[in-house]
Amino acid sequence: MKGSRHDADWRYWIAAQRGALAAAAIFAVMFGVYGAAQPMGLNSDVINTAANKGALLALVAMAQTLPVLTGGLDLSVGMTFMLTNCLASTIVVGGAGTTALGIVGVLAAGLGCGLVNGLIVVYGRLQPLIATLATSAIYFGIALALRPQPGGDINGDFADLMTRSTWGVPSSVLLILAAIVFVWMPYRHSSLGRAAYAVGSSEQAAYMSGVPIARAKLWAYTLAGLFAALGGLLLTCITYSGEARAALGGDYTLNSIAALVIGGTSLFGGSGGAVGSVLGAFVMRTVGDLLIVFNINPVLQPLFVGVVLLFAVSLGSLRLLRVRNKLDLYR
Repeated sequence: MKGSRHDADWRYWIAAQRGALAAAAIFAVMFGVYGAAQPMGLNSDVINTAANKGALLALVAMAQTLPVLTGGLDLSVGMTFMLTNCLASTIVVGGAGTTALGIVGVLAAGLGCGLVNGLIVVYGRLQPLIATLATSAIYFGIALALRPQPGGDINGDFADLMTRSTWGVPSSVLLILAAIVFVWMPYRHSSLGRAAYAVGSSEQAAYMSGVPIARAKLWAYTLAGLFAALGGLLLTCITYSGEARAALGGDYTLNSIAALVIGGTSLFGGSGGAVGSVLGAFVMRTVGDLLIVFNINPVLQPLFVGVVLLFAVSLGSLRLLRVRNKLDLYR
C-alpha cells in the first residue's frame, strides 16, 4: 500500500513536471550538438559565455512566469530589464559600499516597477495586457532619460565576480540557482504562491474559496520586477554599460513568453513554474547559438522564435480543449 502510494506520487510529479523535463531533454540534446559543432569543443570559456547569455533570458523568463501563473501577462518585463540595466550603469559604481547601495537601488527599482504594474492591474482593474503595455512605454522613457546614448560603467570587481566561472561553474548559473532557492521556492510554497496557482486555475473558484486574490496578483507582479532587475544587473556586468534600446527589450519580452511555454507553463495560468521557464530560456538561447554555428543568418532567429511559440501555444490550447471536453462529459 505504501509502495503504491509512493509510485502514485512519482507519477503525479512526473506528470506535473513533464514540460520542464521535456525542456531539459531538448536543451541537453541541442547543447550537445552545439558543443560538437564548436571547433574548440565545450571548454570552460564556451560554457561560461553560453551560461551568461542564457541567464539573462532565464531571469526575464522567471519574471514573466509569475504574472502568467495568475492568468495575466507582463509586457513590461523587457523594459524593466532595460531600465534596471541603465540604472545599474549609473549607480553601481565606486567602492564596495557605494556598489552595495547601488545594487540595492537597482533591485528596489525593479520591485517598484513590478509593484506599479500590480497596483494598476489589481486596483486600477485594467487588463494586464493593456496595463503593462502602457507601463512598458513609461519604463522605456525613464531608461532613455537615464541613458540617451549607450554608456556608463560598473564596479569592475563586482562585474568580474558575476560573470566568471569558479571551478568550472559559471557565476550566472549560481545566480539563477540562488534566485530559485531563495526567492522562487519560498514563494512557490507560501500561501501567496499557492494562491497564485489557484487564481490562475479559476479566479471565480478562488474567490469563492476565500483566496486572497488581490494580494496574490500584487506579489506576483512585484516579484516579477525583482527577477527582471536581477537580469538587468547581470546585463550591466556583462556589457559594462547601459543602453535603452526598445528593440532589445521587446525581444526579451517575446522570448520570455516563448521560454516559459517551452518550459511547460500554461499561458492560461495555474500550471507550470520558474524552473521550467529557466530551462526553456536556455533552449531558446541555444537555438540562436546553433544558427550561428551552422552559418544560418541570425536575422532568421525571430522566425524560429515565432514558429516555436505558435507551436507550443497551439499544443497548450489543444490540451486545455481536451480537458474541457472531458469535463463536459460529466455535466
